Amino acid sequence: MGKRQIPVVVLAGFLGSGKTTLLNQLLRQSGGNRIGVVVNDFGAIEIDAMSVAGQVGSTVSLGNGCLCCAVDGSELDAYLEKLTRPSVGLDVIVIEASGLAEPQELVRMLLASDNPNIVYGGLVEVVDAAEFDATRQQHPEIERHLALADLVVLNKTDRVEADALRRLRARVDGFADGAAVVESTYGRIDPELLFDGKPKGERFGQLSFDDLPDEDGLPHEDGLHGEHRHAHLHAAYDSVSFASDVALHPRRLLDFLDQRPEGLYRIKGFVDFGPYDPRNRYTLHAVGRFLRFYPEPWPRDAERGTQLVLIGSGVDGAALHTALKDCRDAASQDAGLEEVMWGVLRYVDERDPEPRTGSPEPEPAD
Repeated sequence: MGKRQIPVVVLAGFLGSGKTTLLNQLLRQSGGNRIGVVVNDFGAIEIDAMSVAGQVGSTVSLGNGCLCCAVDGSELDAYLEKLTRPSVGLDVIVIEASGLAEPQELVRMLLASDNPNIVYGGLVEVVDAAEFDATRQQHPEIERHLALADLVVLNKTDRVEADALRRLRARVDGFADGAAVVESTYGRIDPELLFDGKPKGERFGQLSFDDLPDEDGLPHEDGLHGEHRHAHLHAAYDSVSFASDVALHPRRLLDFLDQRPEGLYRIKGFVDFGPYDPRNRYTLHAVGRFLRFYPEPWPRDAERGTQLVLIGSGVDGAALHTALKDCRDAASQDAGLEEVMWGVLRYVDERDPEPRTGSPEPEPAD
């Protein structure tokens, strides 16, 4: 697939929902991933595991230049072009939208971008659980924002009684239109939800959860141990792994992807389509409703097979395994039929300069 594309995540939410707190936590727990941050209304900043707090509005060098100007729609591509230069070496870019931004427009800009080095990484909507009704009354468009989100972070849940939280969660699930919803306190979510691949090595030491400050900037009080926090963080989502040494049938896999269950936020990994394209393996990248395949020649001496990781909230792991097993194609009854791959090729990035297969051009999407 040529060079790897950098996921660009839109982080949205109304004023006070906890976006910056969540971003700070992600930066501190980056696990060696190098994160680029575009802060709407302030500028673009490249940060390695340091807090955005105190940096907003400052000038930060990015190798070939400095970014300290205001961001608007016409300038977004220019910022992304700078941030995606190989010399910067980023693994993921997060756009923190302003509290009054329209996230749909940012998503449209990303999907329409001509930058071949980026891929849409999803819309994350942060919601203040304690102030949800007040926010909804002041900003009724929050319902539309939730319906567009790929991942909803229900933040500040520690400020809501258990029964009220259950009722609120049901309402947010309804507005979210099948998107994954995870509960959070102090903006803590597992970075695995957003970051692709394995880090290229630690650049900074990891902070323990006991080292992380609360939202007021003070260290955590004693009495809640790091192990409990770590378990609570991971309990917010489910991660399912699937591997098969039997090739998958393209149409069966697309049927699975078209009907993927509510709460399944991300799918990533490699797919072996066997006789339908023996030359290439396909990197699969799915976030929310977004789907892309990236073909590349099988690496020399690589063991053929499919390896996928599925991440979501409230998903049935056993059912996902069964559904993916049903995508296997032991009989290869359609082998040699080029049109079997057309559905997959509709989701191949047209900007990818690498050769595909010997198949004809796919039919245009409906």
